[in-house]
Amino acid sequence: MAHLLGGLLTTPFLYKPITSSSHAFDSLYIKRAAELADKSAGFTAPHPNFGCVIAVPNNGCGGKVVGEGYLYAEGTVPAEVQAVEAAGEQCRGATAYLNMEPCDCHSNSSAVSALIKAGISRVVVGIRHPLQHLRGHGIHALRSEGLQVDVLGEDTQKKTIEEALKSCLFVNAPLLYRAACRVPFSVLKYAMTLDGKISTSSGHASWISSKMSRTRVFEMRGRSDAVIVGGNTVRRDNPRLTARHGGGHVPRRIVLSQTLDLPEEAHIWNVSEVPTIVATQRGARRSFQKVLASKGVEVVEFDILDPRDVMEYLYDRGYLSILWECGGTLAASAISSGVIHKVHAFVAPKIIGGKNAPSPVGELGMVEMTQALELIDVFYEQIGPDILVSGFLQPVPDLTPTIPSVQETSAIDPTISPYESSIIFFYKTWDPYGAFSNFSLHPIEMPDENGELVTWSSIEHYYQAQKFVGVSDPVAKSCIEEIKCAKSPEEAARIGRRIQRQQPNLVRPDWESIKIDVMYKTLKCKFTTYPYLNSLLLSTAGSVLVEGSPHDLFWGGGRDGEGLNYLGRLLMKLRSEFLGDSSTTQNPLLHQTSENK
Repeated sequence: MAHLLGGLLTTPFLYKPITSSSHAFDSLYIKRAAELADKSAGFTAPHPNFGCVIAVPNNGCGGKVVGEGYLYAEGTVPAEVQAVEAAGEQCRGATAYLNMEPCDCHSNSSAVSALIKAGISRVVVGIRHPLQHLRGHGIHALRSEGLQVDVLGEDTQKKTIEEALKSCLFVNAPLLYRAACRVPFSVLKYAMTLDGKISTSSGHASWISSKMSRTRVFEMRGRSDAVIVGGNTVRRDNPRLTARHGGGHVPRRIVLSQTLDLPEEAHIWNVSEVPTIVATQRGARRSFQKVLASKGVEVVEFDILDPRDVMEYLYDRGYLSILWECGGTLAASAISSGVIHKVHAFVAPKIIGGKNAPSPVGELGMVEMTQALELIDVFYEQIGPDILVSGFLQPVPDLTPTIPSVQETSAIDPTISPYESSIIFFYKTWDPYGAFSNFSLHPIEMPDENGELVTWSSIEHYYQAQKFVGVSDPVAKSCIEEIKCAKSPEEAARIGRRIQRQQPNLVRPDWESIKIDVMYKTLKCKFTTYPYLNSLLLSTAGSVLVEGSPHDLFWGGGRDGEGLNYLGRLLMKLRSEFLGDSSTTQNPLLHQTSENK
């Protein structure tokens, strides 16, 4: 998908030796690492895209690639490990090229260890890790073992590395924007005629762009966590918003509607393959909300339905990248709210005219051309008869100037302690306490139906598979195997939830009554297996642990603290058990129910 990186990686990579400067050599292979990293776009969310290239000198005239790899998803084999395995003994004295600093934290240091043990002598890093509590750890770990580590733009300042640096920024632009802006990376996509119309005056819009352009849109959806439309689009177009032909995963569909003036029957209400979320204003059409809920559609209310509030909510849910496919009114509102970061505009060689025919962006309140918003890093591509114009509305964030972390603030002002918080929130695996998550990459061994120990890649793999254990239907057994083979915890969750939603007859009848016990046993196994996790859990003594999911009202704390927080409760119960605190059974937190919460 090199064309989706903004045009910087538009030609196939050729393994030709470089006879110019070493900076050009570094630039070429860093761009290749970024190109490899882009292969996992849409699958890694909400984690970074990592690529690794290992090269050795080639008779003094440039270099030769001996190993490559990319991270498919969190929980799968790291890019560095793949590249090292491919290169074998040729790693000794070789140079590793990484588009981003490798992750090195208490839960996973395999990427860094692989490079060190393989005998790599030099590492060239495109950009530092964008997350504050991880930034610098990987580079420090490599340098402390004697490896030479160069960071583009820091250790190498030559003009030749500018494009390579941009390719690293672009391939992880969603994570960079998310870290800097505290909202998901948002892309506005639309198709318009040469005279700037998105439909005729009557509202007819099929089809403005070509079939080739529409295939590209499917690819864009496959790289996104969710697709957003407004109520007008649902009423007028009755879209499915799938990623068919795109080759990526299927994103969630999100509808923004203040009044819920929506049709009772629509393609988007079919959630058998992919979930749909409707965001609306508090109190809107309560009866219709019940209709949507009966179809399996999730309804989320906001005091005021503002695009920024919705994006902040989706940020809290862990979303990384959002594709906006809405009409002009909602597009203008989103741009005015400052939540749109990039634009993809398909321009078809057609003219339809019409004073009242709608344009892709509604009123922004601009009265002079000097107020016009200009795209940055603009890229033009011909797709069949159409032209795709892409560019950023806001520059890719420079995360070099950082806000001090809690630990750094504590060093400046000793009266501030990072350990005095009475509540510790955890949710996604990138959080400082992310290892508490059932999605964290910590394999566990659990007994099967015959008492034999079986290794599972994560708690989430085991938990999802247990839904179908003991069911006599042979399809249930194949479901268990499919979940066990899932490449990542996120993928295991998607498979398990999809099967549960589509084939409820395959779910064991006692699942609702035993799922808490299943989760507790797996947590106990995990925190017993890994001593450093046990120490991390015990270090939270005296603090309330809250799983910070804003939408999971059972395992999580919920958006406004209305959730049951069973995952947090189980961890506190486990902590008390490890500490030998018999007061656990007296803790009202562990016995709170939906009636008395």
